[in-house]
Amino acid sequence: MPTIKVMPHPEICPDGVQFDVDAGVSVCDALLRNHVHIEHACEKSCACTTCHVHVREGLNSLEEADEIEEDYLDQAWGLDPDSRLSCQAIVASEDLLIEIPKYTINMVSENH
Repeated sequence: MPTIKVMPHPEICPDGVQFDVDAGVSVCDALLRNHVHIEHACEKSCACTTCHVHVREGLNSLEEADEIEEDYLDQAWGLDPDSRLSCQAIVASEDLLIEIPKYTINMVSENH
């Protein structure tokens, strides 16, 4: 069973967190199920960038982003080569180290 480790984020996850997750689950769903309240303004339909994360370890275990995800990632704040939309990144068999960016393009949190 793979593990997701989330680096500390000043508002969403101040102390960081680590948890086990089943393969086949999106990173976004895994975070939400483990009380890491990442934004997901489009309700996980790959129509925004509010669930943008950096996959600092384990990126190669994820399927590559498709063209639609890549187009949205181009709009994400703080884009880097490890960027993914967490609603589209499906956990495989490797552990992941996730960093949640400090900002999103949303001016106001949706507080889902």
